[in-house]
Amino acid sequence: MITFTLNGQTVETDDAPDTPLLWVVRDTFKLKGSKFGCGAGLCGACTMHLDGQAVRTCILPVSAVAGKSITTIEGLGTPEDMHPLQAAWSEQSVPQCGYCQSGQIMSAAALLEHNANPSEEEVERHMAGNICRCGCYPRIKKAILSVAEQNSGNELFHEVRAEEAQS
Repeated sequence: MITFTLNGQTVETDDAPDTPLLWVVRDTFKLKGSKFGCGAGLCGACTMHLDGQAVRTCILPVSAVAGKSITTIEGLGTPEDMHPLQAAWSEQSVPQCGYCQSGQIMSAAALLEHNANPSEEEVERHMAGNICRCGCYPRIKKAILSVAEQNSGNELFHEVRAEEAQS
């Protein structure tokens, strides 16, 4: 048995240790938000968070997450309580086909978790590994930067940045 935390809940699976995490999450735990794209970790459609870091789960064996925390798009927010990025995606009318969007949002969330107010260049560099066949890149960047702008106006954000500057 492999035990890990999935969206805040401790779970166990008896899937083969080399089974990609994407398939365990989709097939065993029935969370279908993360998608299979390339199967080689190159397109980003399968992106989830492993202990807060964006990872490609189509190539990550489930054995590698034993004792760790996984967050999927379903764990990021709900329709009733959306993550700011999910709300921005809607406000900016980002998706066309929508296939890559969960991976895009998960990559963007990891970026903003570690850099709450990135520059345009930092957004472009960080998101370069996520492919959107519809070419929604300008709207994706606009949505991310709109959340970053909200962060920069947030009192708590300024306090955290001031503490970081002092250390």
